[in-house]
Amino acid sequence: MRARGFTLVEVMVALAVVAIAVPALLVALYQQIDNTGYLRDRTLAQMVASNQLAEMRLVIAATRELKRKKADGSVEFADRQWFWRSAIEPTEVARFFRLEVKVADEEGDKAAPLYTLVAFMSADVQTAEPQARNLPGPESGNGGANGGGNGGTNGGTNGGANGGDNTGANGGVTGGLPTDAQQQLLDALENAQ
Repeated sequence: MRARGFTLVEVMVALAVVAIAVPALLVALYQQIDNTGYLRDRTLAQMVASNQLAEMRLVIAATRELKRKKADGSVEFADRQWFWRSAIEPTEVARFFRLEVKVADEEGDKAAPLYTLVAFMSADVQTAEPQARNLPGPESGNGGANGGGNGGTNGGTNGGANGGDNTGANGGVTGGLPTDAQQQLLDALENAQ
């Protein structure tokens, strides 16, 4: 009795199926790897944007002024260079401003941002621009107009930075004058830029 094996046609069909399936699997694998890299970059860009927003809030709280409407710069984070653009715009609500930070991994205005962070801040500060109206500073110890306990998007300039506990950057206690630690932070930020 003769042992029966695969015919040439059966082997060719099996190879054709493998030749179609393997590239499709490799394409799916490469797409997954690309998506993982994109998500990593986007997460890092979010961290850079959050850091820039926190820095903006600290400077605004310490100086009690909105000095720049638009700013841009670069920062090294996670062994990479990141480029950010920020803008502070008034809203339709009086004494309320919109802060926007865009972060890209390429320099230039045409670079598409990987992440855009938008936050709102009550304006217990004075604006430095002549066309904007001057707003009074906070009363002693108020912790910001919206400084309630969320410490984030709608947190006031004082209470928002520290969870609304009236111990914000100025806390309202010193009447708007920065403490020694805050002045050191401001000096360090000015020297870095």
